[in-house]
Amino acid sequence: MINAKLVKELRDKTGAGMLDCKKALTASDGDLDKAVDWLREKGISKAASKSDRIAAEGLADIMILDNQAAILEMNCETDFVAKNPEFQELVKQILTVILENKAKSVDEVLELSFENQKIEDLIIAKTAKIGEKISLRRFTLISKQDDEVFGSYIHMGGKIAVLNILKGDKEEVARDVAMHIAAMNPSYINSQQVPATEVEKEKTILKEQAISEGKSLEIAEKMVNGRIAKYFKEICLIEQPFVKDQDLNVENYLKNNNTEVLEFIRYEVGEGMEKRTDNFAEEVQNQLKS
Repeated sequence: MINAKLVKELRDKTGAGMLDCKKALTASDGDLDKAVDWLREKGISKAASKSDRIAAEGLADIMILDNQAAILEMNCETDFVAKNPEFQELVKQILTVILENKAKSVDEVLELSFENQKIEDLIIAKTAKIGEKISLRRFTLISKQDDEVFGSYIHMGGKIAVLNILKGDKEEVARDVAMHIAAMNPSYINSQQVPATEVEKEKTILKEQAISEGKSLEIAEKMVNGRIAKYFKEICLIEQPFVKDQDLNVENYLKNNNTEVLEFIRYEVGEGMEKRTDNFAEEVQNQLKS
């Protein structure tokens, strides 16, 4: 019997679909190397040679449908492909599938279909055609109530995307807040959301910094309270100075408009990923070779 772990290992190695990997392993009596050859012979692992490449460029995009909205990050290897209409069309197709099926995970999305073609196969086909590794990295699906509004903002053609939910019906305010989030990159809505462990860790660091500056333990502990407040202003949305009016913080801006932020998601393409080191000339040469 072919186990799931072996199927996943073959899938990671070749970029082929789960069902194809299972067929290959069954035909090869569970021999991984023979299964790789089987897939190559069938022409299924066309994207295999690209599976270990770095894909940290791409596109972050948003789609809103009634009371549901989805935000995703799709990766490729170069900015050229991120601007490719076929790549952008694939992103829209996947967003449509996520919304229509209320998908919960990337693995689930890959098994779903758009116009009778499985998403995983669509991605493999585009990888083979375009000549770069393409992958669905992440997505978030959120819902709002009728008395709430979505705010969305896409920066630099899809380098950063922000999706939020505000109480009320002021779409312009929701968009302004989304623009602020794109620019200032807060981690939390307010200080109450910051995990206690993170706060204690920061307090310890701040205290050690004060002591290293020559302050006594007693004074250092008093200084921590002021510095932790500054820390919250840096990472908490409502405490940040509002980008469109520095005389206000975001909390005051929201209060002036009788609303509040209920949720937000910010995606920046490639954040936390290893980056390519090619220079521009090399990137052009790589495109010409593809």
